[in-house]
Amino acid sequence: MSKFYTMRFLLICSIFLCSFVTVSGQNDSLVVKPVSTKKTYAPEPIVPFRDTLFYVGCNLGSFSPTERATSITQKIRNVSKEWDVFADSLTILTEGNVLEIAYHDVVVMTITETDAVLEGKTQQVLANEYKDIIQKAILQYLKDTGWLTILWRVFLVLLIIMVQYFLIRIVNLLFRKIAVKVREQKGKTINSIRIKSYKLMGAGKMTKAILFVLNILRYAIIFLMLYLSIPLAFSVFPATRNIANILFGYVLKPFKTILLGVAGFIPNLITIVVIVIVFRYLIKGLHYLAEEIDKGRLTLKGFYPDWAHPTFNIIKTLLYAFMFVVIFPYLPGSDSKVFQGVSVFIGVVFSLGSSSIISNVVSGLVLTYMRPFKVGDRIKIGDLIGNVVEKTPFVTRIRTLKNEEVTIPNSGIMSAQTFNYTHSASIYGLILHTKLTFGYDTPWRKVHELLLEAAKRTPDVLETPKPFVLQTALDDFYAEYQLNVYVNDADKMTQVYTALHQNVQDVFSEAGVEITSPHFYANQQ
Repeated sequence: MSKFYTMRFLLICSIFLCSFVTVSGQNDSLVVKPVSTKKTYAPEPIVPFRDTLFYVGCNLGSFSPTERATSITQKIRNVSKEWDVFADSLTILTEGNVLEIAYHDVVVMTITETDAVLEGKTQQVLANEYKDIIQKAILQYLKDTGWLTILWRVFLVLLIIMVQYFLIRIVNLLFRKIAVKVREQKGKTINSIRIKSYKLMGAGKMTKAILFVLNILRYAIIFLMLYLSIPLAFSVFPATRNIANILFGYVLKPFKTILLGVAGFIPNLITIVVIVIVFRYLIKGLHYLAEEIDKGRLTLKGFYPDWAHPTFNIIKTLLYAFMFVVIFPYLPGSDSKVFQGVSVFIGVVFSLGSSSIISNVVSGLVLTYMRPFKVGDRIKIGDLIGNVVEKTPFVTRIRTLKNEEVTIPNSGIMSAQTFNYTHSASIYGLILHTKLTFGYDTPWRKVHELLLEAAKRTPDVLETPKPFVLQTALDDFYAEYQLNVYVNDADKMTQVYTALHQNVQDVFSEAGVEITSPHFYANQQ
């Protein structure tokens, strides 16, 4: 018997607990919640027309949220086809522990306790909200699809077309007037473009170019107006508003992206401007120092004035390279893989294709600081004699004695012997020499005397240091003499040699001494 009373007591307790849980589900002020109200499904949208009205997130009996959403959507659409003009067309009915939103005798949707718990509201509040949402959506749909609304929207579309037509005509008329004004300015305001004496573009071609640009601008404006009017017409009808949004997005998104990109780049742009200004004034200061050194107003021990500009160019190049390295992280897209790939590709191409160029540049730098010659110097490179007319980082140009301009790569000069006649003439006195041979029957003292007399008669030959004669060889049949004279102007080497040879002939002829070796005898009968 005690066992029976025990079982009965447990049964009564169970019924009491179930009743307590049920009451707590209907009263929001109670803390206890039913275990079955936990959300176990993804919410499904209710979209009967164009916009989402609300979501359902729990099952109803054997109906899943997806099936419930499909059923509710279809019922709202069916109701919209039979909708009357009364404001109380939708009503809320109570069936047991659920509420129903009905249209006459058609149940549009059912709201359970679980629906209310998931939304954090009571069933009655949630039912009223859903009823208002559905009613407003149906009224808006009927308004959008009514005959008056459709006619009004058709009128708006026609109005857009007419306005677009007249705008295009106005744009064409405006540009025609501008074109007439441009043609009238031909030869007046619109003149030829010249670079010094070269006419880059005449007034006629310049006018045609301006008209061509105006035509492109006109077509661009018309295209933009047409492009904007099409989505504007689509936006009139609710069914095509998505298309309008897409078309507007094609134009607005790039502009939005550009504007956001520009706005985001402004801090980096300010940084870049500051860096450029700092480096620019630093380079200006170095240029001022280079000018002062080049003109001799500032002297540095061991630093020659002709080094000023080449050194400044080297430092300037290094500073620009360093400035680019500093600026690079602030450039838009600098972290892009494409940008980095292109940079690496350009570097590889430059390194592979410029080995000879680099060699010439390095040779030019070495020649600059070795100072083997300056512009204007008379030099000899190999068998080539001439004056230096230009020195560049890549080549050196020489004008020969026959006015032939020869271009020599700097690397070629580095690998050849270079004689600087001008430097020797200005510092030590350049020695010009000529060789003669006389038989042993001619006294050597007489030969010396006559050769020195010929040197004395020659213009531009220095008296100090004095000319001198060397006997360079004693062969089997004759002795070899070498006359040496000093000059301080290497550019007159040819003239001095010519005058010296003429004077040698005159002096020996006056003395009756024949200039010959024993291999040849003149007929003096």
